[in-house]
Amino acid sequence: MSKKYFSAPGAQGPYSLAVKAGDYLYISGQIGHTDADGRPLASVESQTKRCLEKMADLLKTAGASFDDVVKTTVFLKNQEDFTKMNGVYTIFFSGAKPARSTVIAGMVFPEIMVEIEAVAIYRKHNYTLKHKAAHISVVSGFII
Repeated sequence: MSKKYFSAPGAQGPYSLAVKAGDYLYISGQIGHTDADGRPLASVESQTKRCLEKMADLLKTAGASFDDVVKTTVFLKNQEDFTKMNGVYTIFFSGAKPARSTVIAGMVFPEIMVEIEAVAIYRKHNYTLKHKAAHISVVSGFII
């Protein structure tokens, strides 16, 4: 399987920002506690927007888009910020929604409120998912 690694000048840590492995693109967790000029961002909405802008840049560099994303994981510092984060997230994923997990978690630095990672699949093989509408009810944390 062929692999291609994507990184950026000044990236901190011993990891790649994204790795293309075969038809898949794995994007490391993106944080957005500063804007493009290094100024701090203090709201979960602005940090979520910055995370997803950085993800958009990585997707574009790797020849993909948000339409190719099949799974995301959102790490959120405060449960109270879920609705605010979701409002911004929905703007970027306005079409078909990828599978997603949201985890309330501690962050590496105290100023980070959200981190988002993703997996995308390249559409060159025209993968399609045929499904019928399903109704899922959640009662006391159980899917029925």
